[in-house]
Amino acid sequence: MQRLRSQLLARPLLERRLRGYCTSSSSEKIIASVLFERLRVVIPKPDPTVYAFQEFKFNWQQQFRRRYPDEFLDIAKNRAKGEYQMDYVPAPRVTEADKNNDKKSLYRALDKKLYLLVFGKPFGATSDKPVWHFPEKVYDSEPTLRKCAESALKSVLGDLTHTYFVGNAPMAHMAIQPTEETPDLPSYKRFFFKCSVVAASKYNISNCEDFVWVTKDELLEFFPEQAEFFNKMIIS
Repeated sequence: MQRLRSQLLARPLLERRLRGYCTSSSSEKIIASVLFERLRVVIPKPDPTVYAFQEFKFNWQQQFRRRYPDEFLDIAKNRAKGEYQMDYVPAPRVTEADKNNDKKSLYRALDKKLYLLVFGKPFGATSDKPVWHFPEKVYDSEPTLRKCAESALKSVLGDLTHTYFVGNAPMAHMAIQPTEETPDLPSYKRFFFKCSVVAASKYNISNCEDFVWVTKDELLEFFPEQAEFFNKMIIS
């Protein structure tokens, strides 16, 4: 009985808090942005220190490895004769897109992750000039913010066939407020959703003036003012 009474007393207070929150944030826009990434295609080269340790570990293990009898090794060699053997030639790590610095190609920087940036006018831009930004959409009437992010990416790719959204919750967000230098800038919150490339080597990207696929280091150069934020958000 006492528990029920406390719940009844707390309900009006909770409702007032919710109504106050909705009223204060009704004029604030919500943006869903998509961090569309292509995962690594090849394993990155190990750090020189790690490589030196692995080489030392291998040489150390070779000193104490089990020695098989010569008769056993001869049998294994004879058994391998006549079987089909394929000569393995590794693919080059540096592609033509790397040599030509073709940032419109997904077949570059194979040992690093790539991220899609589009060229246009995003929400909250301080000028009419187009800038580089992530695919985005202002939240309108979608059932969830994740659906809004899907619509943002679909408007650029045309469809979401070869994409995979990682979870329903955003990976990060930033709150933008007007300043003395930009008093006309509207206040809004931008939520970032992660999405990955799936079994695709090229997309028909449209609904933007230009696009590029960049690494994390290259991406930070596009956003010098938010470099610290994106450096923490993107784990490469």
